[in-house]
Amino acid sequence: MATHPCTTSPKTHLARAALGVAVAAAVFGGQVTAAGADTGHEQPAAVTVHEQPAADKPEKAPITATAAQVLALARSQIGTSEDADGGGTKYQKWYAASPRAEETVARDGGTTAGYLNAAWCSMFVSWVGDHIGAPSLVGWDAYTVAHAEWFAANNRFGDKPKPGAVVFFSWSGSKNMDDIQHVGFVVKDNGDGTISTIEGNTRGQVAARVRPKSQVVGYGYPDYAA
Repeated sequence: MATHPCTTSPKTHLARAALGVAVAAAVFGGQVTAAGADTGHEQPAAVTVHEQPAADKPEKAPITATAAQVLALARSQIGTSEDADGGGTKYQKWYAASPRAEETVARDGGTTAGYLNAAWCSMFVSWVGDHIGAPSLVGWDAYTVAHAEWFAANNRFGDKPKPGAVVFFSWSGSKNMDDIQHVGFVVKDNGDGTISTIEGNTRGQVAARVRPKSQVVGYGYPDYAA
């Protein structure tokens, strides 16, 4: 299984490849934490505030997607795995071919092809939003920090776990948005200091996890129909 942090931009990823350096542990398959094996944050070469892409602007038709539908689609993907090079998933292929990839390459550098083997936790969340017909609710990015910034810029970021919320993690327990390392969907608050989640790129696959709330930076709240 490939190892690469979920926060690596295309520019960082390609630069590492050119140097022949093995990319450090994946957001879902690297350093061991109390909640499971995940990796450390790697700052992209250029960090900018996330600009709302065209697909994220309010849609003309009413949004009908619900939290339950989003979670059902995410749950149906459990077990989907990357290849030995950290690529090969439908989520990476979809993102690399999307118009949003051109926008994030312009922001972060690299090429759209760089997404084919890049860390894909945020791409998974974005894919679910797009395939449920609600990218303007769930957001659309490959970089976890920018994904969280988009929710904050739209006044939809907070500290309460809700089913269907997009949850952003920092394994150190930092509450600083710049320290976000990973992202997934909240399934439920377990009432014991943990949350149940569905995440992509966790140990190289889509999986259900239980995480301590102490590792959560915050939650993005899609404006679901119900």
